[in-house]
Amino acid sequence: MKLCIIYTEDNIRLSKKRYGSWREIQDEYADYKTSLGPWEDEEVIEFLADEYPSLEPSAQKQVSALVTGPEQERVLTFRRQQ
Repeated sequence: MKLCIIYTEDNIRLSKKRYGSWREIQDEYADYKTSLGPWEDEEVIEFLADEYPSLEPSAQKQVSALVTGPEQERVLTFRRQQ
């Protein structure tokens, strides 16, 4: 499944919605900063695991939850800083 990683002012989202271009994503999010993809889910897992080791649950679990679940997008969650 192809996924997009969407960066906004407040969070990072994964989306399985099909976009024609980054401009469509920008139009959907008022606080849009940038986006990556669409990438295959395994590519997204690898990228997120490398770039964001503090993801909790893991990149694998968060991507899998989106791919197998009914929602179209998911806000990534991170381990709390202590």
